[in-house]
Amino acid sequence: MSAGPPGTASAPRRRLLLEVGLTTLIVLGIIRLVVDGLAGVLWDLPLVVVPVLFMWAPVLVLRWRGDDPDRYPLALPGFGGQDAAEWREALRLCAWAILLVGPPYIALYHLWHTAIFPWILGGLCDLGGPTCAMARFQTAVGPAWRLPAEPLQLVAYHVLFVAIPEELYYRGYVQSRLDEVWTPRWRIGGALLGPGWLVTCVVFALGHSVVSFQWWHLAIVFPSLVFGWMRARTGGVLAGAFFHAWCNVTVGILDVVYGLQPPG
Repeated sequence: MSAGPPGTASAPRRRLLLEVGLTTLIVLGIIRLVVDGLAGVLWDLPLVVVPVLFMWAPVLVLRWRGDDPDRYPLALPGFGGQDAAEWREALRLCAWAILLVGPPYIALYHLWHTAIFPWILGGLCDLGGPTCAMARFQTAVGPAWRLPAEPLQLVAYHVLFVAIPEELYYRGYVQSRLDEVWTPRWRIGGALLGPGWLVTCVVFALGHSVVSFQWWHLAIVFPSLVFGWMRARTGGVLAGAFFHAWCNVTVGILDVVYGLQPPG
């Protein structure tokens, strides 16, 4: 398995926090500019900058700070020898997480769209005000039994373009650096975790809103807790990337099945 973060912080806490904070703000700021200004240009080719930034910004920052990027899980393992065992362990851990989380999540998704969310908006409409206009267009949504037109493309996009780059950045870099600020001391399910795990989850959720605001983004904290736990449990980001991709693909499929998004 990959080595975890260095055991003792060599830089003062404030400098580490400043490094992580500024790096994250700059990376997200550039991504926001690219998404707002260049999406749709040259077949969305400029959006390739998003995964490139997530994967390379930590490496460049660590080198600039005089730290060795190889001390952190900022790259995926190879496919032979001991590395092959890491892939198997990551897939095994991800499969267990899917078995535990998948059924209750799908049930909650169904309940939310068919009953809970319409009931909340209906109650707000009864109180009057601007929410009533929103509630007028929100009805209970049931399965439309459609599937995405290009499921393989959906999977490839979320694995390669979203999950792996984001996990390398947030768990490989941010969580690792924050673990140097606050030493992990909580033993949870075989993983040693600390405040850096929780702070990373919040930063991860807020980062989505910096790029494109959605009211539900804070809910991203919950799956992020699992991604971070997997990073601490395995010492790498592979298991978290697999589970991250599964979460995104599952939501994408459910949104089409329930008619919230078009198949194409």
